[in-house]
Amino acid sequence: KLELAAPTNAPILIRGESGTGKELVARAIHWNSRRTEKPYVVVNCAAIPETLLESILFGHVKGAFTGAVIHKVGEFQKADGGTLFLDEVGELPVMLQAKVLRAVEQGEVQPLGSNEPPERVDVRLICATNRDLEAMAKVGQFRDDLFYRLSVMTLDLPPLRSYKDNLETLANVFLEQSASAHGK
Repeated sequence: KLELAAPTNAPILIRGESGTGKELVARAIHWNSRRTEKPYVVVNCAAIPETLLESILFGHVKGAFTGAVIHKVGEFQKADGGTLFLDEVGELPVMLQAKVLRAVEQGEVQPLGSNEPPERVDVRLICATNRDLEAMAKVGQFRDDLFYRLSVMTLDLPPLRSYKDNLETLANVFLEQSASAHGK
C-alpha cells in the first residue's frame, strides 16, 4: 500500500496505535514520492497549545495579536511544493479544522490577522492518528468533511504485538540502531 500511495498526490491518513511507526511510514512516503526534493515539514498537533496552533500552521502578520512582533511564515507555507505531516491530527480543535479543510481543498492559506488575499500553496498532506476519527466525526468532535478529505488513502498499521514471530529480527534492528547511535 505504501508503494501505491507514495507516487500520488492524494492526502493520506495513517492510523495505528502509539509506537507502530506512523511517522516512519510518513517519511517513507515522502522520500518515495515525486516531492522528495522538496520540504518535509512535521507538526505534532498534540504537542502545541491550542491557542498557538493556528499561528503555527498558517502563520501570522505583525500585530495580529499581543506578542506578534514579526511576520511568521506558517508550516503550510514552509511545506509548499513538498509534504506536510500532521501527527496526532485527531487533536486538532474543531474550530481550526475548517481552516485546515480549506487549505486541503483549495490550496489556500490565510495567515492570522492578514487582510491580504489567501496565499496559494501546493502541499501534499499526510496525517497520522491513533484515534478513531470516524467515530469522533459521528459525535461532532471531528468534522466529517475533513475526515473524508484526509482519508482519500488510508494506511492501517498493525499493532506491534502482531509481530510476535519477528521479535528476534526487530530486537536485532533496534540493537544495531542503538549501537550505531552510541558509537558502540
